[in-house]
Order: sequence, then C-alpha cells, then structure tokens
Amino acid sequence: MLPRLPLALLAALLLPLAAAAAPEPATIAIDLSAPAGKVSPIHYGLMTEEINFSYDGGLYAELLRNRAFRDDPVKPVHWSVVAAAPAAASIALDPKQPLNAVIPVSLCLDATAASPAAPVGVANEGYWGIPVKPSTRYRASFRAKAAPGFTGPLTVAITSLDGATVYARGRVDRLGSDWAAYEVVLKTGRKVVPTTQARLTLTVEQPGTVWFGLVSLFPPTWKNRPNGLRPDLMQMLVDLKPGFLRFPGGNYLEGDTIDTRFKWWETIGPLDQRPGHPGPWGYRSSDGMGLMEFLLWAKDMGAEPLLGLYAGYSLKGDYVKPGPDLEPFIREALDEIEYVVGPVTSKWGALRARDGHPEPFPLRYVEIGNEDWFDKSGSYDARYAQFAAAINRAYPSLKCISSIGNEQPAAKRVHSVRPDVLDEHYYRNTETFLKDSPTHFDRYDRSGPEIFVGEWAAHETAFPPWDAKSRGLAPTPTMKAALGDAAWMSAMERHADFVTMQCYAPLFANVNGYQWRPNLIGYDALNSFGAPSYHAFRMYSTQVGDALLKPVQTGGAPLHAAATRATRDGFVFLKLVNTEADARDVEIRLAGARRIGSTARVETLSAAPDTTNSITDRTTVIPIVTKRKGVGAVFTHKLPAHSITVLRLEAK
Repeated sequence: MLPRLPLALLAALLLPLAAAAAPEPATIAIDLSAPAGKVSPIHYGLMTEEINFSYDGGLYAELLRNRAFRDDPVKPVHWSVVAAAPAAASIALDPKQPLNAVIPVSLCLDATAASPAAPVGVANEGYWGIPVKPSTRYRASFRAKAAPGFTGPLTVAITSLDGATVYARGRVDRLGSDWAAYEVVLKTGRKVVPTTQARLTLTVEQPGTVWFGLVSLFPPTWKNRPNGLRPDLMQMLVDLKPGFLRFPGGNYLEGDTIDTRFKWWETIGPLDQRPGHPGPWGYRSSDGMGLMEFLLWAKDMGAEPLLGLYAGYSLKGDYVKPGPDLEPFIREALDEIEYVVGPVTSKWGALRARDGHPEPFPLRYVEIGNEDWFDKSGSYDARYAQFAAAINRAYPSLKCISSIGNEQPAAKRVHSVRPDVLDEHYYRNTETFLKDSPTHFDRYDRSGPEIFVGEWAAHETAFPPWDAKSRGLAPTPTMKAALGDAAWMSAMERHADFVTMQCYAPLFANVNGYQWRPNLIGYDALNSFGAPSYHAFRMYSTQVGDALLKPVQTGGAPLHAAATRATRDGFVFLKLVNTEADARDVEIRLAGARRIGSTARVETLSAAPDTTNSITDRTTVIPIVTKRKGVGAVFTHKLPAHSITVLRLEAK
C-alpha cells in the first residue's frame, strides 16, 4: 500500500503533469485604434488561362467539340457517322470546300442510302457528353450547303448515345447549293432526367451530299449573352467577389512558339473569322473565348481587367531580340490596349464598338510577358524596358507589371528600369507554406514596387503540380492544401497595402481531362463543385475591410492570422487558421474600440486533412456559419482541429 501524501504535496507533484497535458493557450491581441495600412481594394482576384479545358469544355458555354473541324488535320475527331448500316454514309474533312479563307475546311457527309425510317448523318460527342437538362432551350447553329440534287430536309436533334431517346428535335426544311447560315432552337421536356450521356446529331432522310461548317450548340448562358459563358461556373466566380481578372494567361499567352502565341486580333469579331490556334497544353483552342469575352467576363463580375501582353518570349525558347525586331510586337500590344480603352474614333476602339461595346473598358494594369525568368537568353530586361517605355508614352496612367519578381533567381530579376509592379509565383507544398507564411513578406520594402502574387497554390504531395504523377490524382485539392492556402492568404492579407493583388492558379479543371492539379473548381458537362481551397478563398475574399490591423500572438503553437477593419461600418474581420490535430482555445483581446458588439458571425471550414470534394460528392467539405455570443473586449473562442475560421466582429 502506497503512503498517503499531504494534499499540498500531491498537488505540487501533479501540477507539472497537468501543464504538460494541456496545450499552452494562445492569445491574439489587436489594437483597433492603430491601423497598419490600407488594404488594396483589388487584393483578391482571379487568374485564368486555357488549361484543363478551362475555356473550351469549361467556362465557355459552347457544347460541341471541334466545331470548326480543325482539331486534327486529317480526321474529323469528335465527330462520327449516324447510320444503321455501315455503308449508308461516310464523313471526311474536305479542304476543297472551305467555309472561308479563315476556316479552310468543312465536313462532308456523303449519304449513299437514307430514308425517313433510316436517316443518316453526323454526330458530335461534345466535351465528354452533351449535358441534357429538363425544360431547357438549346440554340443550334451551323453553316451548310448541299450538292446539286439534294435540298433537304435536315433534322437537328439531341439524342442518347445509341439514338434510341430523342431529348429535343428541330428541322431545317431546305438547304441550298451555296454556304448559308441556319439556326434551330431545341427544347427539352420537363420530365427529362439530367444526363451527360447524349450527343448532337444532324441527319438527312434521303441520299445526297452535304457540307457542314462551324457547327455550334449553346445552352442558356450567363445573362443570356450570345457566345456566352456557363452560368453555374460564372456564379461561383461572382460569389468570390474578385477585384480583378488576369487574362489570357499564363503559358496560354506565350504559346509554345512565337507563331502560336495568343494573337488577340484573331479572337475578336464573328466566330467564322476566328481561326483558333494550338494551345500549349496539348489541345487546340477554338478562340470562341476571345478578347471581348474576357473583358465582358471581368465586367460581369465587377472586376477590373488585368491584361497580359505577349512580350517576345515563348515556352519552347523562341524569343525576339530587343530593338527593331521587337517593335512589331510592341505595336500589337499598343493596338490591343487601344481595343480595350481607345475611343470609338480610334481604329481599334471602332472595332470594339462594332463588337458591341462602344464604351471603353477600365484598365489600370498591364503585364509584360509571363514567367520570363525561364528565358535563357537574358533578354527580358531589355524587352521589358522597351515595352514599358512605349506603353508609358502612349498611356502614361497605366502601371506596368514585370513578370519577374523578387523570388526568382537573382540573375533573372535585374531591372534597369524600375517596374511599377513585380509578379511572383508560388507553387509549394503545404508544409513549406506553413513554415514560410509567418515572416515571408516582412522582409519586403513596403515603399514598392507593388507585389502581384500572380499565381499560387498549395499542394499536398512531395512532387510539384507540373510533375506527370499529379495527373493520376484528383483534380482538386484536399483540406490539407486548403490549410496551406489559408496560411498563405493570411500572410498576403497582412501585407495587403503593398501586396496589391493576388490570385490562385489554376482556376478550373474538367474532371475528365486535366494536365495540372490542384485546381480551385472542378466540373463535368453537367455539374460543378468547389474544392476546399475554393471555400477558403471565398471566406477570405468576401470578408475583408479597407484598413489593415496587426494581430499579435502570444503563447501557444503558432496560429496563422490576419485582421482587417471596414472603417465605414466598423466590422472587424479576424481570420484564424488552426493546423493542429486538436481543437484549440484562443483568447482574443480587442483594444481601442468604444463599443464591441456582443454577437459575432463565425464562418468555419473544418475537416480531416485528406478530405476533399468531388464531382459525385460536391459538398463533403463546406463552411458552416454560426453566431457567437458573449463577445467582448476579451473573450475566448474555440478553433476546431484542422480549421479555417473567419470571425466578423462589430466594433465602433
């Protein structure tokens, strides 16, 4: 039997054990009367480029793939014959019957046997299926002409893959022998069960030869714009309340070669005047998503356009020597800027008006090139200086962004002309972000240049996103990555006076075909979902004030925190990231306010690190909004394990 100890001695012996078992509490202190700077009003934004079928097969609402028959020079890929018997019809590309000089090929249907009981024709599979929804109107359009002796009719339909079910049907009664445009409205019934197992067909009921050009199918679009955008994806972007949209990329801006760069003037005007071009991610771009569509996209979100300019360097190493050789490319850039902001009396401003937008778009920032630290020639400094000088002469109010920031190799970031803004890119694993975030931007010169974190994302793996092994993983990240993203966003927001803009990348991924991961938003033809990182980004981007506050932590394992204040209404937004495996109490101390509301709005995102969302489980990880009572100048709040929390406090 153990001897009985005095209570005081027993308490003294047990106290160290209790202290070791309980984590040291953390305190976050904020002086509301001492703002640390002004928050850039466009700190949170979006970056986009054509990767992972982001435009074609994604945001751009066109449902048909290879609508202009240029995705393959030999075969009509993504098109097939509709016929009960193999010998009844054939299809082939026909360069001898071009649609026009811009689209120098057509699709020829040779129907050797056809009848009302056994029609034959062509079918398009779409981007991994045509999305069918009930009570929905689809607009089919195409160019066509027929050989002598055939006048029609022609049936346009959305059917099941085997043709047994017709979801919607329309008819063109007569075709002519010259190219003409046709349009048919297809409406599905109210009892249709949503599916992607569908195709578009164009069929005839008698023998003959028909040529097709630029065949298109659009569902309802955002704001019902012709040639518009997919509504569900647009709504997800609008919900982020972005301050800017950086376009058109990215590697997509540069192209693999100089000739395959983003030639903006070939992406405006009527669709039959847009030739499309090979993209750098293994598939061809239709360029239906052109410069005007980018500008309207930004406008519809209430965001500023941030225009990327091709600056004479392409991905496979081609570059343009500074000096006279670069001048034509500078002229291209100046013309592009004129299309965006020029008056209707200017050449390119008049073309913008022709395209439906007489008013100039707002523009404050242009970026000269993209990731030019990869240019082994070392020519970027001279190219940047030549571009910036020409832009400053023509448009002195514009700010020029260098595509080489502080974090790139020292030999690549020498600037003989001081840029207005530096672009920095960070693709890091979560552990690196968690380690670097607390102090990363503390070493920067707050007097400038401005910092634009133009691409960033956390990943959960030991290998980087561009490694081929990434393509075997889910296209969107887990909660573990979201914690790294939130820590990094906290770091950027704490310095949002000079980190004026930042954007996650890539934005989109079609779950059926992607070349990079992780990505913020996933989708197929019918459904879409946000990754945990999407929800973290929305929590941050929609809850931010105009004045920076300085949260000071004492005690406990480090929390990743940021705080801002909306000076007009007095709201304080406190963001806290708990990366630990246990829930944690944090004492919050607010000084410098006359009155503090007793109730706070709390939004929390919490899940096990390996948890994620998917096309079949789209809401596994989503934020929860609650009310927190008992708030005052000093109060304690419990942070769940592996959580991201935003508290909206009232403080006058």
